[in-house]
Amino acid sequence: MPREIPRRRCPWAGTDAVYIAYHDEEWGVPLHDEHRLFEMLCLEGAQAGLSWITILKKRPHYRRVFAGFDPAKVARFTPARVERLLADPGIVRNRLKVEATVTNARAALRVQDEFGSLAAYLWRFVGGRPIVHRYRSLAQVPSRTPESDAMSKDLLRRGFRFVGSTICQAFQQAVGMVNDHLLDCPRHAELVRPR
Repeated sequence: MPREIPRRRCPWAGTDAVYIAYHDEEWGVPLHDEHRLFEMLCLEGAQAGLSWITILKKRPHYRRVFAGFDPAKVARFTPARVERLLADPGIVRNRLKVEATVTNARAALRVQDEFGSLAAYLWRFVGGRPIVHRYRSLAQVPSRTPESDAMSKDLLRRGFRFVGSTICQAFQQAVGMVNDHLLDCPRHAELVRPR
């Protein structure tokens, strides 16, 4: 009987079960859901200066305390609610990042009014469909691209915060706007030819 060959993943997935599940089930899958897109934009900003695994492990709690990342609800958070969040050990208690989530919710509502949806606005930066890269090593994957630069510049102009180009690049990778799985990772081909 042949032995099972272990699945080869992008090296960043490591061995943590939470990270592996995120890599195998979420990262790079094209996402169009308004709340999930807003969630990922906010969480990528919360991750700045930290490891993504820290944010992933806190994500269920983030979802509870940030009203499921419904921009309409988060936009109504009061200064008193922000203060309560800053005392909550289940999230990253950084005032600028917490306040940015509220600010970004308000900006997201303006974008929805102008473009019909947050998804329609965000996906414009990649021409409406995933850009498929063909990288063989992590060293080839850029930390920013012309698409992430353009997204960052426009988000900042619209009043979003914690949306630098590197954050926008990580966001685009996470929500499937770009397929940056390495070529020898099975997810690269699976996402190019979805079932």
